[in-house]
Amino acid sequence: MLYTIIKAVHIIFMVSYFAGIFYLVRLFVYYKDTDVFDEVKKQILRKQYTFMARRLWNIIVVPAGIIMLISGLVMLVLNSGLMKMAWFHLKLSFLIALLAYHFWCWKKVLQLKSLDGQPLPIKNIKLRQQNEIATFILFLVVFTVVLKSMVITYWWQLTVGFLVLVVLIMATVKLVNKSKK
Repeated sequence: MLYTIIKAVHIIFMVSYFAGIFYLVRLFVYYKDTDVFDEVKKQILRKQYTFMARRLWNIIVVPAGIIMLISGLVMLVLNSGLMKMAWFHLKLSFLIALLAYHFWCWKKVLQLKSLDGQPLPIKNIKLRQQNEIATFILFLVVFTVVLKSMVITYWWQLTVGFLVLVVLIMATVKLVNKSKK
C-alpha cells in the first residue's frame, strides 16, 4: 500500500514538473518574440516574462522536481528489484537526458535575469524546437514504463516510431513558424 501511495505522489509531481517545464520554455519563446516590439512594450513584457520564469522555476518546477526525485528514490528503496530490470535502466537513461534539459532550463532562467531586458541570444526557431525536447523525453519515459518488458523485445519498432514522431513534431514546428512569417 505504501508503495502505491508513493507511486501516486511520484506521478502527480511528475505531471506538475513537466507542466512547469513546458510552460517555462514557452516563456522563453514569448520573451524572444518581443524582439520585434517597440522599446516600451518590449521592456515591460521582458520584465514580466523574466519575473514569471523565475517564479515558475522557484515555486513549481524545482519543488515538483525534488518531490518527484525523492518519491522515485523511495520507490526504488521499497522495490530494489527495479534495478535488475532492463526497462528501468532505459528509463534511467532518459532521466539523465531530462536532467541535462533541466540544467539547460536553469541556465536560461539565470540568463534572463542577467540580461536585464536585453535580447535573448538564441534564434526563435531554436527555442521553439528546444520546447519540444521535454515532450520527447516524456514520451520516452511513459512508453518505457507502460510497455516495460515489451520495450526490450520491440525496441527497434519503438525507436523507429519515436524517430518518426520527432521528425513530425519538428517539421510541424518549422511549418507553423514559416506560416507566421
